[in-house]
Amino acid sequence: MTSESKDSASTPARRSAPGKPPFPGMVWIPGGTFRMGSDVHYPEEGPVHNVTVDGFWMDKHQVTNAQFAMFVRNTGYVTMAERPPDPALYPDAPPENLAPGSLVFRMTKGPVDLTRVNQWWAWTPGACWRRPEGPGSHVRKRQRHPVVQIAFEDAAAYAEWAGKSLPTEAEWEFAARGGIEGAEYTWGDEHTPNGKYMANTWQGEFPWQNEVSDGFEGTAPVGSFPPNGYGLHDMAGNAWDWTDDWWTEGHPHDAEKPCCTPRNPRGGDIEQSYDPAAPMWKIPRKVVKGGSYLCAPNYCLRYRPSARRPHMIDTGTTHIGFRCVVRPESA
Repeated sequence: MTSESKDSASTPARRSAPGKPPFPGMVWIPGGTFRMGSDVHYPEEGPVHNVTVDGFWMDKHQVTNAQFAMFVRNTGYVTMAERPPDPALYPDAPPENLAPGSLVFRMTKGPVDLTRVNQWWAWTPGACWRRPEGPGSHVRKRQRHPVVQIAFEDAAAYAEWAGKSLPTEAEWEFAARGGIEGAEYTWGDEHTPNGKYMANTWQGEFPWQNEVSDGFEGTAPVGSFPPNGYGLHDMAGNAWDWTDDWWTEGHPHDAEKPCCTPRNPRGGDIEQSYDPAAPMWKIPRKVVKGGSYLCAPNYCLRYRPSARRPHMIDTGTTHIGFRCVVRPESA
């Protein structure tokens, strides 16, 4: 992981809020040095290493369907799911999959091989942010739910229109921890303190048995669960958040400078982000963070601050959304 500036020991991170929030609904994240990553969960989360981030403003909740609709009305923006895919990028795709659409989760009828994701993900023509599950679905009654079926380009376009940015992976993880160093979850180490569910996740055996013990089968309205220590909602579960960093298989670190803590680091480069298991598809991937309502302990225990996954920048799903940040120098 490269650093955008010199060792944090030479210049303290900005911690105090520089005035009022630049936009309504944002909270100040004070910045500081923290232990990023995990050495005891999934291998892509390691190695644990010290990172310093400067303070920044962050949306207290994910961008909602109502907010995204306002962006579309004001700009006429058309999301990637509403555009026909480029056949040159998908030489082996059947013709019916080259219509506008996106990936939709389909619950299976029983236990399945968890290495075969195509058993519960289906390319669905017509699926987009307005119709997250495809034709027949709509977001009219989900105005306060996080917008999903959002490709990276869509999230970046909204952020630019709003005068904001997408967070880096380090910023996102620092904010998700809520000031609790090294905790398992954004709220602490106990999964359900006093029997209370703290995030919208999957209860039961994924992908066929959803007990809905937390009260939500799909996405939940933003703010349905308690905020973390910084006042941020849904930094675990509900929908994954896009970050602005290219994917790497683990956290890069500078072995030649073990003394130095990177400040405001960024991830790898676009060439590192390609999927080595699919060399025929030269589609770069960004880091997504936070897990979703589809994360279950038997398959994807990733509603934790250190958890991270790659996602192709051209594709939305029913469980990926985003939130934005504003850094003081751009406020």
